[in-house]
This record gives sequence, structure tokens and C-alpha cells, in this order.
Amino acid sequence: MRAGLYAVAAVNPSQAAATIALPKMGWRAHTALAVPLAAQQVGLQMMGAVDVAMLGHYSADALAGAGVANSLVFTITCVGMGVMMGLDSIAPKAIGEGDTMTAHRGLFGATRLALWVGLGCMLAVIASPHLLSLTNVDAGVAREARVFVYARAIGVVPFLLSVALRCYLAAFSRTRALLIATVAGNVVNLGLDYLLIYGIDAIGLPPLGVLGAAIATSSVQIVTLLVYIGAARKLLATAKDRVLATTADVRAVAAYGIPIGLQMLAEVGVFALAGVLAANISGVAAGAHNVAITLASFSFSAAVGIGAATSTQVGYAFGARNMPGMRRAGGIGLTLGGALMATCALIFVITPEPLIALFTNDTAVRAATIPLMRIAAIFQLSDGAQAIAGGALRGMGDTRATFVANVIGHYGVGLGVALTLAFGFDLGVAGLWWGLSAGLTVTALVLCRRFFHMTRRQDN
Repeated sequence: MRAGLYAVAAVNPSQAAATIALPKMGWRAHTALAVPLAAQQVGLQMMGAVDVAMLGHYSADALAGAGVANSLVFTITCVGMGVMMGLDSIAPKAIGEGDTMTAHRGLFGATRLALWVGLGCMLAVIASPHLLSLTNVDAGVAREARVFVYARAIGVVPFLLSVALRCYLAAFSRTRALLIATVAGNVVNLGLDYLLIYGIDAIGLPPLGVLGAAIATSSVQIVTLLVYIGAARKLLATAKDRVLATTADVRAVAAYGIPIGLQMLAEVGVFALAGVLAANISGVAAGAHNVAITLASFSFSAAVGIGAATSTQVGYAFGARNMPGMRRAGGIGLTLGGALMATCALIFVITPEPLIALFTNDTAVRAATIPLMRIAAIFQLSDGAQAIAGGALRGMGDTRATFVANVIGHYGVGLGVALTLAFGFDLGVAGLWWGLSAGLTVTALVLCRRFFHMTRRQDN
């Protein structure tokens, strides 16, 4: 464990920044950073779950339309989100080197990139409902999906800007704003969902259904951005000189971030494809898949938060040329994630029925979801390990490995296993989930081996 605090100032005296004390590395510091980042990720997942629950009590078309629309929006925006996460490979390393000005410039480079990438993603989101005309989606569901997509499009750029600011604040271990925005966002989202989805006759507000849910989500994204900006301005005030991003800063974020965006697209794509295949099996299979994925996403979101903390801690050590510290930070992250995911696996095995009942009253769907929860319990450790090992490699700037590993794991192995078991051996949706489990396991093994090999090699 590295002792003492990092007292970080710009290396170049002409760009000197006020001294900023950063947390110690090691178990306590890693956990202190991981908990709020994990809570933030789970909070984002919670907002989506509230939307689903409230729309489910509004109408079947609204629920189905929002589900389709969310898939379209997230598949597109996850690429932009990954590009913004390139800052995870720049800011912590710069801070570990004692060069806070590079971290500041990285933020401005990422925000410039977010505007351009966000505009492209927003246009793609607006155009995405045209894909529904190529499918057999019910006309009522397609209409609701289009309304939801158009209202969500206005939140795309604020969301990507928020991701860049999250990376920046996490690099300086400033997590208070993240927690405030998460808690406030969930409260506001709950209130707005209730008011806008169902309406209030007393004040003449008509029920808006999916439009109300989408407005609530986009509003929260804008408010979250404002909270993050306020926190970032306090950090930027420590810079003695004016911070200006160069074209090189923008390119650096893009160079690290594009592979992350492609990796996220690959992972999201295989799960989305599994959803389509489940729908082709039966309506019950599709419902079971959606419920199980929703529940498994909560544990995965927490693992993503631990992965972000691990990326930061590894980045500190990488910037300080502390290779044993890098390996230790990665090991701590994987241990924390393993403990979390093992606990979630136990919950999935012991109490699947109460969890499933939160999302559906259909007895057939409930029965079909229970086996999937048991399979989810088995791949919890793999799911957490691949998210955290990917974060550790991101802290080293090795972002291409996560993309390659996901392609090998999910498409080279997982998809083939899924198709063979689901249709060749007639295991149905359970076969699809065994394939997902195989893909996650291979991905986790490849990424963990890559991280420990890289740190061992650089230590020699």
C-alpha cells in the first residue's frame, strides 16, 4: 500500500495549480471511492426500473413501447458514453504523475468531443424509430416508442457531458456531487413520473404516458449535468492558469474512448440480440428474459461502479510508475467486486420469487424467470470480473483489449453456445442464457489474464 497523501501540482511551474490532496491508495481509499461510484450506477438503474414499474400500471402498449425505445436509445448512446470514458485513461494517470493541468485539459477536450459525438448520437436516436418499420412491432407499441424516443433525444448531449464530468470528478475522488445528483435525480424522477405519466385532474394536467416518462428522464439528465458542472468548477478554480483544450487533447480522449465505445456496443448488442431471439421463442420467454435482465443489471451496475474506481486507482499508480501498486489496485477491485457479486448470486438463488414479483404478476413469466435467475447467479462472478478487469486496463490506457475480449467472448464463443443450446438442443431461453454466461466467462478470463500479465511484464 502506498503511504501518505498524493500532493499533486502541475509539473510545469508556468501551469502550476494549487495543491490538491488526493486519497491514499489501498483498501480503504479504494472502497471509499468504489461505494459512491457503485451507488451512482445503481441509482441510474433504479430510475429506469421506476419508469418500467409506473408505465406497467399505465398501459401495456406504453410499457412495451418504452422498452423498445430504451433499447434503441441506449444502444446508440452507449457508444458515445464509451468515448467519453476515454478520460478515465487520461485524468488519473496525469494526477498520478503530478500533472493536474493535463487532467483539467482532458475534461475540456472530452466536453468538446461530447458536443460533436452527442449531436451525432442525438440525430441517430431521432432516426432510430424508422427501424421499427422493418419489424413486426405492433402499431400501437411503435407509436409509443416513437414518442418516447423523440422526448429522450433532448437528453443525449447532457448525458454525455455528464459522463465526461463523472470521469473527471472521480479522478480527483470528488464523489459527493455524484451521490447528491443520484439521490436527487431518483426523487425528482419518481415525482415527475407520477405527475406526468398519470396527470393531475385538479390542475388540468392530462396523463402523458410515455411522453411524461421520457420528459422526466431528460429533465433529470439536465439537472444532473448542472450539479456536476458546479462541482467541476470548484476543481477548475484550483488551476492557476486558464485551462484550454487543444486538438491533441480531444484526439487523446477519442483515441482511448473509441475502443471503449465499440466494446460497450458489442456487449449491449449481444444482450439485445438475446432479447430478440427470446421474443422469437415465445412471449413468455421474452418476458422472462426482460425481467431477469433487469434484475441482473442492478448487480452489474454496481460492478461497473467498482470498475470505475479501480480504473482511477490503477491510473494513479500507473502515472506514478508504481507497477506493484497497479497490480494491487486491480486485485483489490476484483476482490471487492467478487464479494459483491457472490452476495448477489446468493440472493438470486435464495429469494428469486419476491424479486421477480416486483416486475410481473404473470404466473407463466414468473415460472420461466426462476431458472434464468439461477443461471444469472452462476455468471455473477464472471460479469463482475470482466467489468472490473476492463476498468483496471482502462486505467492503464489499454482500452483496445476490452473490445477484443468482448468480441472473442460474446461473439466467438457465447453466441455460438447460445444458438446451439437454445435451438439445437431445444433449451429455449435458458439455452440463450447459458450462452451469455459462457461469453461473460471467457471475456472475464481474457481480461483478467491480460491485466495481470501486463502488470507483471511491466514490473520486470
